[in-house]
Amino acid sequence: MTTSFDVVALGESMVTFRPAVPGRLAEVTAFERGIGGAESNVACGLAAAGHRTRWVGRVGADGFGDHLVEAVGAYGVDVTAVRRDPHRPTGVYFRTAGDRVTAAHEVAYYRAGSAASAMSTATVDTAVARGGRILHLTGITAALSDGCRHLLHELTAPRPGRPPVVSFDVNHRPGLWSRPDEAAQVLLGLARGADLVFVGEDEAEAVWGLRGPRAIRDAVPEPAVLVVKQGETGATLFERTPQAAVREATLREAALPGGATLQGEAALRGEAALPGGAALRGEADDTVTFVPAPRVDVVAAVGAGDAFAAGFLSATLRGLPAAQRLRTGHLWAAATLTAPGDLATPPSRAHADRLAALDPAAWETLHLGPGWTGTEAGAAEEVRTP
Repeated sequence: MTTSFDVVALGESMVTFRPAVPGRLAEVTAFERGIGGAESNVACGLAAAGHRTRWVGRVGADGFGDHLVEAVGAYGVDVTAVRRDPHRPTGVYFRTAGDRVTAAHEVAYYRAGSAASAMSTATVDTAVARGGRILHLTGITAALSDGCRHLLHELTAPRPGRPPVVSFDVNHRPGLWSRPDEAAQVLLGLARGADLVFVGEDEAEAVWGLRGPRAIRDAVPEPAVLVVKQGETGATLFERTPQAAVREATLREAALPGGATLQGEAALRGEAALPGGAALRGEADDTVTFVPAPRVDVVAAVGAGDAFAAGFLSATLRGLPAAQRLRTGHLWAAATLTAPGDLATPPSRAHADRLAALDPAAWETLHLGPGWTGTEAGAAEEVRTP
């Protein structure tokens, strides 16, 4: 299958408003406008790093919709598949400047009935959505409406024309679900239908009651690649061994395009690039790799998960070994963690590759603060002993 894009990301993007000065939303009188949306964040980050990306979504026929399309397009993302809805508004949200996990953090969403919530198999060209080497989706879209949920089930189903890799970030947002049991069932089904899955250890416990990477892998055995994000501790990668991946591909051959697609899966899953001593053989034909996260002086955590996914996908597209894929994800997340907005420019490829290639001792002393991505000249200052 010939594709024009490295990654196609489908989902809702919104206009964001962040206080110009610290304070409660009730007290702040001035806000800075930005953009936010898990899937478009991933597309923007990848485009900024030189990958060919497309965002598929719906926005209102309003000024905020104009701003979103222009701002996402300014990153180099193809926005020709974004549709305008004359009857529904573009979603917006307001948040305080801090980390969403703190008690003082506030976020107010105005997305009910948004243009994006009307996405469905009737309003989205699924052939366009499938037109990349990787299709990236998140659980946020599944929570927006029944139509959105059905669309994601269709895109993750093993049908002819399915992209070589379907990437799914669980992104559980409790406030978007009216029934926790439904959220658990829907998100688990979508994760098990994907090829590459990102999930936070904390959200897996919250939505599925699972504790620890091994328990998560046991509950989600189907994806060839599973990344369990463990916050400031690090991340664990479960990756199907080549023999198991070939067996899985053979089972799916009748429902997928022939040899070209299967070869694409093998290449994107990095089966020939598994690291040597850096990984351990796990259960269920997995190779398991853990990489600790570097120390980061956090400015705001919003968007860090999206940046991690984008960095990991970038390294996957480049065929990097497992440990380097995880380190690249950590570095891209660190770029967002040390910036105030939902989106931050990732480190240059050369900069990230240099840091990702550090020996284990140097990686463990890596300490990143605001502005660390700015210049190569100051790179020596990033590595310092605690």
